[in-house]
Amino acid sequence: MAIVNRNLKFLRVQQGLTQKQLAEKLGLKQAAVGAYEEERSTPPVSSLVEISKIFNVSLDHLVNKDLSLLPQKEWKAKTAGRGKEILAITVDQNNKENVELVTQKASAGYLSGYQDPEYVKDLPKISLPVLPKNRTYRAFEIQGESMLPVQPGSIIFGEYIEDTKTIKNGKLYVLVTSHEGIVFKRVFNFADQQGKLLLVSDNRSYEPFSVKAEDVLEIWAAKAYFSQQFPEPESGPASLVDQLAFQVFQLQAKNKTKDK
Repeated sequence: MAIVNRNLKFLRVQQGLTQKQLAEKLGLKQAAVGAYEEERSTPPVSSLVEISKIFNVSLDHLVNKDLSLLPQKEWKAKTAGRGKEILAITVDQNNKENVELVTQKASAGYLSGYQDPEYVKDLPKISLPVLPKNRTYRAFEIQGESMLPVQPGSIIFGEYIEDTKTIKNGKLYVLVTSHEGIVFKRVFNFADQQGKLLLVSDNRSYEPFSVKAEDVLEIWAAKAYFSQQFPEPESGPASLVDQLAFQVFQLQAKNKTKDK
């Protein structure tokens, strides 16, 4: 277990904590932390769990990987602005953040595994070169027809948003929620006044509904999407104009034929 002992000292020093300060966080005596770092004893499982929480690192990385040799992005979890969630990310061989894809089949599992670096690591990876760099993205496969003309099965690329306060009314977001699951909607922010977000579908046959801001686990601002289906022609006034234009074109063609 020498790796975990070295990792403990590495994490403590990186965070600027003294042995006494870390011991207080763990509910231990300073001598115990000193013994761990000097490899004279091994932290019990209960302490390992607390250490992983304090430094936002998975138990697997803490026990099995030399963290000093890894890029920080590979093991360090991002703290979400709401203070209770962490964002697990992965990086490629060039230390660039991956774009993980959450498929329809994976959406249920994502609700329980979104904070687990090991779960996120196993998600498919895709890329979209035109996305701005130095930001965190994730891709979600949407289902249903509530956001037509964006077709079911489309892939939405979202940029990670840390806080509900940054939500812009009427813009498109993918929300990961504890009760409604993963939803893709236009969002209107009433968190400050009512503690809720209003979610509106582009397909107006679907009624708007609200979710509690505290039930939102992750927020992803929609930046792009990919679909294997082209949007269907719109119904209503726009399509009527197109029909009239086509009829005028036909009449003009007939008139030219008669003139010849």
